[in-house]
Amino acid sequence: MDKIFTPPIPTDKEGKAIVAPYPLRKVEAVLARSGFNVIVTTPEKLEKVVTSKGTKVIGINVHDPRGIEPVSAKLSMIFGGGETWTAKFFDELGEIVSRLKEKYHLKVVIGGAGSWQFEKDPPSWADVIFLGHAEVDFPEVVKRLEEGEALPKIIRGKYPRKLEDIPPIISPARGGEVQITRGCPRGCWFCSVTPDTFISFPIDYIMKEVQVNMKAGIKDVSLITDDMLLYGTKRLNEVNHDAIIRLYTELKRAGVDYINFAHISAAPVKLSPKTVKAMSEIAEWNEERAVSPVVGLETGSEKIFNKYMKMKAFPWNYTHWKDLIVEATAIMNESYIFPCYTMTIGYPEETDKDVEDSIKLVEYIIDHEPIAWIFPLPVIPMGLSKIRDNPLPALERLPSRYWDLLYLSWKYDLKITRRLGNAIAYTSKNPFIRSIVTYMIDKVFNTIEWYFERLKETKGKSALEYKDLNLDTTYGVIWSIFQLFKLAFSSSSLSK
Repeated sequence: MDKIFTPPIPTDKEGKAIVAPYPLRKVEAVLARSGFNVIVTTPEKLEKVVTSKGTKVIGINVHDPRGIEPVSAKLSMIFGGGETWTAKFFDELGEIVSRLKEKYHLKVVIGGAGSWQFEKDPPSWADVIFLGHAEVDFPEVVKRLEEGEALPKIIRGKYPRKLEDIPPIISPARGGEVQITRGCPRGCWFCSVTPDTFISFPIDYIMKEVQVNMKAGIKDVSLITDDMLLYGTKRLNEVNHDAIIRLYTELKRAGVDYINFAHISAAPVKLSPKTVKAMSEIAEWNEERAVSPVVGLETGSEKIFNKYMKMKAFPWNYTHWKDLIVEATAIMNESYIFPCYTMTIGYPEETDKDVEDSIKLVEYIIDHEPIAWIFPLPVIPMGLSKIRDNPLPALERLPSRYWDLLYLSWKYDLKITRRLGNAIAYTSKNPFIRSIVTYMIDKVFNTIEWYFERLKETKGKSALEYKDLNLDTTYGVIWSIFQLFKLAFSSSSLSK
């Protein structure tokens, strides 16, 4: 199945990846600046590179190696709690690395956004689990590993405090990714970037990275940021309109086709609607070239909001939260920004009353019929967050009303996806593609809605029926498709 959903990244004759995730490109630049000979490769070409280049240290960048990031945890939970593909892929890679380590006497270090998942139980074949940013300490760690020195199993990298500590990438990043800010000053307890020193990268720095990507033929740009409208400012009660518009103008002047960005917050959208409108006009977004950033909706509960995410609404507060969200969504929609709202559910003190408040918030949003998706996710105790000692979410620990919230949200999500899906289908010149998209909307989406309704009715217990679902073999895929069609037609029969 990896050949369908995660096809191998192309490499050159030496095994170097043509493009790679941005964090790996950042580490590559850090090590190259310190004089190391670095090759970024793919799992498929790892053995070739190790055997032909005299490799001493293998570094592995991980995002979700155990399948417990919020989205993975949620999807795994509602489909029975089985192993995620990311976890399975990591185990398979681990077998390869373990064999190479033993054969060639290599050292292995694991880092990246998901390295916190190994803080308490690291793989036996890993010499070091590196937590945090690479710029300050990582070159010294690699040097000591090369020299054969025994190091602590867990090493925490220091946060870079100055721009000079952070070199720009020197090779193209997947999806045209470039970083424009680092960190977030809002201080939400569940967020792993909260400890970072907030930095806005200057335009000339950003454009250096854009040019690296464009030279490789990548004409689109994906701006990495935890809040698009915090670019160029250090205050939560203002938006630096001029800095943001200058950035977008420079991107288009350089020949960038499509501008995307990762995250935005509701509060600065309301603070500066003119900035949102100008961004859209410069980027030339429309219904077929829209952007869908992640936006934190989090909760409707005053108790949970004021403890875990108090600054989320600043310069407003919880009493303005629901109206702030609705107003900001309308502003974004007018500029073809269709937000993906995420909620965090499952705090230790969270009750059905708190979830009921979240349900009321979602109902209030839905009443205004915005183009937006709402995803209630289990809150995950990520290793660098303030709640890192909380237990991982489990079906039996979630408030019972979570399943009502999940159904309400997904029902609306499917409605919006149907609406946009039909628009996409009818813009395609290929009649076969149109028919496939239309069929998927008519049949599969109906099945998904029916499935979430069952989760609501059984308070999540029906998820256990799918715990043995296996999509990693041909038989498993065929069986799963059969079950999907069976569900599709049985649910449509039940609805007649």
